[in-house]
Amino acid sequence: MAVTFPMIDPIAFSIGPVDVKWYGLAYFFGFIAGYGYACVLGRLHPRNISSSTLSDLLFYIILGVVIGGRLGYVVFYDLGYYMDNPLQVLKTWDGGMAFHGGVIGIVIGVLLFGHYRKISPYILGDLVVSVTPIGLLVGRIANFINAELYGRVTTSSWGVVFPGAGPDPRHASQLYEAFFEGFVLLILMAGLNRLQWVRERSGFLVGIFFVYYGIARAAIELFRQPDAHIGFMIGGLTRGQLLSLPMILVGLFFLWRSIARGRNA
Repeated sequence: MAVTFPMIDPIAFSIGPVDVKWYGLAYFFGFIAGYGYACVLGRLHPRNISSSTLSDLLFYIILGVVIGGRLGYVVFYDLGYYMDNPLQVLKTWDGGMAFHGGVIGIVIGVLLFGHYRKISPYILGDLVVSVTPIGLLVGRIANFINAELYGRVTTSSWGVVFPGAGPDPRHASQLYEAFFEGFVLLILMAGLNRLQWVRERSGFLVGIFFVYYGIARAAIELFRQPDAHIGFMIGGLTRGQLLSLPMILVGLFFLWRSIARGRNA
């Protein structure tokens, strides 16, 4: 017996002719809540990162997420289509954002901001990854509301029949990701931030985030339906799993570096 999909209107509310969607609100809430939480963590850091510094960093993060996420989707998931229709790249309101592309955009933004402000990008990176799970949590819930990025067919009693996905129950992989990549990761990072040993080793939290997310995403991809125009790839792996493997390797490097260097100077 399948779970009935809660038919929630993707449009949260309208202001005149403008429709405000839950997906857009998720981004807005993620940025605002992430900034507020980062301000709290910044005061705990040995360098005492000020709220004004973080508000300036937020601009770079937003650009990194939007530009990197969009270009990541174009390059990683549908390059052929966008090469034939280049103007469609600009239509971000039609959907199409890739988390791995957003990560690359954020990394570039943090590097540029750190160079400009003379602040270690490792220190800034630890703050950014500590609050990123908030965006992942609300973003995946918004994916569920939109009935997109659903999972594979299942016979489990908690399967959901998604509109537009056929009559068979499917894994609610969006909620799996919201829980493991959002909620659980947020609690993990919060706990680690309370440890002085961790706070004194810049880049350690970046390593934890990359390794954990890469493993969690690769595991949940086993329940997520691959994009129809991509399907399965080498060895039956999905595109998401292949993109997560480099994240794990990069995360291991960050962990090794932070432990080898010891306490921050």
